[in-house]
Amino acid sequence: MAALSQIDSASKTPVGTLLRDWRSRRRISQLDLSIEADISSRHLSYVETGRSQPSRAMVLRLAEALEVPPREQNQLLVAAGFAPAFGERPLDDPDMGSIREGIERVLTAFEPYPALVVDRSWNLLQANSGVSALLTGLAPHLLEPPVNVLRLSLHPDGLAPRIRNLAAWRGHVLARLGREAAVTGSPTVAALLEELLDLPGGLEGTHDDVVAMPLVLASPGGDLRFVSTITTFGTALDLTAAELSIEAFLPADAATAKALTTLSG
Repeated sequence: MAALSQIDSASKTPVGTLLRDWRSRRRISQLDLSIEADISSRHLSYVETGRSQPSRAMVLRLAEALEVPPREQNQLLVAAGFAPAFGERPLDDPDMGSIREGIERVLTAFEPYPALVVDRSWNLLQANSGVSALLTGLAPHLLEPPVNVLRLSLHPDGLAPRIRNLAAWRGHVLARLGREAAVTGSPTVAALLEELLDLPGGLEGTHDDVVAMPLVLASPGGDLRFVSTITTFGTALDLTAAELSIEAFLPADAATAKALTTLSG
């Protein structure tokens, strides 16, 4: 329903206005965009002001040049009077069988190391057994669906008290979320960023000598050190699949690898 309301809202806004907003968000001049999209700057100006109505191909060409995400490309097309380019099926749809199987294979392959599947708003969709060992003792209200994994990690009732390098981890997470808010233009992501910024824990920038930001978690058996990796479906033509991410937390040292293997046993 939220996706439909966003498309309905976009359809009431002229496509030229939406394109101009995306160009401003990307901080690209009309001249630079026209060169990138291989059209005249005058034509682009006419499109943005509503003096010229772009074709479907033109909307998609400009969207590609502006690196507009698939969901927002649909909004641009609807605003221009065209059908959306990307469908959206629920993950349990029969046509999504290959996607579900791929997710299961990846999650299983990472065990006993924690791995989870999230949507673009960082809501938890699925997780392997390695994640459950890290969630014991967290406040029940944070575990009520939909579970937002960033809120779960940074909230004082969540993992935050167990994160040894909380200020540095917060800085890393919030910087990444800020980039996502700028890239996607998603009001949901922007609202989540504002919420998480208000939580306690401090902020610390990344040091030049850090190769990858570790997540250091306190545990009864000693500190666990992780580095994360993210997997996406790069060729997906369905919004649900295109917006899925699988984040895995791999052991950053031998002690963590041994501890996770013991926990899984």
